[in-house]
Amino acid sequence: MSDTSSENSLKNWILLVVLTLIWGSSFILIKRGLEVFSPGEVGAYRMVAAASLLLPLSLPRIKQLSKTQVKNLLITGLLGSFIPAFLFPIAQTQLSSSLTGVLNALTPLFVVLVGALFFNTSITRRNGLGLVIAFLGVLVLVTIKKGGGWDSLTDINAYALYVIAACICYSINLHFIKSRFTKLKSIEISSISLLMILPLALLYLFAGTDFSYKMATHPRAWEALGYVTILGMVGTASALILFNIMIKSASPFFASLVTYTIPIVAILWGVLDDEVLLLGHYFGIAAVILGVWVGNRK
Repeated sequence: MSDTSSENSLKNWILLVVLTLIWGSSFILIKRGLEVFSPGEVGAYRMVAAASLLLPLSLPRIKQLSKTQVKNLLITGLLGSFIPAFLFPIAQTQLSSSLTGVLNALTPLFVVLVGALFFNTSITRRNGLGLVIAFLGVLVLVTIKKGGGWDSLTDINAYALYVIAACICYSINLHFIKSRFTKLKSIEISSISLLMILPLALLYLFAGTDFSYKMATHPRAWEALGYVTILGMVGTASALILFNIMIKSASPFFASLVTYTIPIVAILWGVLDDEVLLLGHYFGIAAVILGVWVGNRK
């Protein structure tokens, strides 16, 4: 192995570890933000923080775009960032941060499913098997009772559907980017799409919520704001840049490993925060991760 290959390998492993820690910690940061702010306030301010950090990258580049590109980047901003930023906090009002992190790992399987349904891509038997295994894991996670028994399917925790909806948004967005953006660089797509939804986030935050009032009156407002600022600037903006760097230097398989490592960090944070995970939860978690692994194998 050459020195250059060794350096790239080390760099990729460092990026994988850093991204795992960043994205795996996102769910506990959302939880901390929800201790003061509403789900909408957490989602909107997360977008404001992320878009603001990337303004030096997005503002100089937007002038070079066509109207069609701007419209498509707005759609990407909504599907890939804005809508999921609201869905995850809503889900975490009734789901633990650790289980939310596990359910988020379903995104690669929904990429396959959405592609087969709407973008004329093929779905293999392995993809289908992975979907079935992961689906069974989700059923376990949303029907397990606190006492250790099982709810009926009519009594499932429907808030898991918000996480699934976010995964579907991510999946549609990935296919949309692949089909609509052939000339723009990934960093341009990330930064400008966030710039496109910045006015919406600001309008909602200051005209449609009690954010300003809470900042002026709540004793823990600044603490919670710090958590959500980290979530936006590090968990969204900086992580996008790091992931783009890793995609360029690592294989697609290596880049996909972050899907399996994020839930581990999310679960560890949950356990440290005294979240209760029952034996049934661990079976469900194992099934989801196994399903994603099976479905993603070549």
